[in-house]
Amino acid sequence: MNRQAMDCLVEPILTVRGLKVSYGKVAALHHVDLTVGAGQIVTVIGSNGAGKTTLLSAIMGLLPSDGKIEFAGECHARVEVEDMVVRGLTLVPEKRELFASMSVEDNLRLGGFARFAAGKRGHETAMAEVFQRFPRLNERRTQLAGTLSGGERAMLALGRALMARPKLLMLDEPSLGLAPLIVREIFHIIADLRDTGTAILLVEQNARAALQVADYGYVLETGDVLIEGPAFELADNPKIAESYLGIKSAT
Repeated sequence: MNRQAMDCLVEPILTVRGLKVSYGKVAALHHVDLTVGAGQIVTVIGSNGAGKTTLLSAIMGLLPSDGKIEFAGECHARVEVEDMVVRGLTLVPEKRELFASMSVEDNLRLGGFARFAAGKRGHETAMAEVFQRFPRLNERRTQLAGTLSGGERAMLALGRALMARPKLLMLDEPSLGLAPLIVREIFHIIADLRDTGTAILLVEQNARAALQVADYGYVLETGDVLIEGPAFELADNPKIAESYLGIKSAT
């Protein structure tokens, strides 16, 4: 199934066309096309230096870019971070970027600040939902974020993003640096989020885990989309299996 067929089946929440990003004279993204359907998990896999983090940063408005970005029915020639957050786009960065000297609960409250400032209600309800999804955070709600374990910090970063009640949640390497048991737990939570109607754009080096939870996938190499398709087809692709899943092709 190609991208056009996918678009017909699911209404897109995010459409990216011809996205280009350069660092000075060095092109990081050349001409990237990408679609995320409402309520879908779409993954972008690729090796270090492929341009995955650059892609998310450009969509979020953290980097200047050329091309077309359409989010929630509105097209943006120039993307502004604040506008995207208010309209329902949230990014969990690779480094999580928590406020180490603040408590778990205060970090979560900051995640919902844009909604609160816009006069939207449901702050305490959102907090209760996060604690229900992450019981460990509830146990540590008064603990400083800087004293949490790696897995707990990953949960807090994800919980903080959910406080904004995003329409589209972008995750940059959520499994980075985590033990295998915690990785399975994080990906189980990511899969469960699909049932809430939240769309997810998942950037991952752990291609195996990403393709297991995703509906659709893109393989990014040196700033170009090498191949795309339903996640199960990418997982069965011999070239993808050998390059990203560590499975040797039969000869």
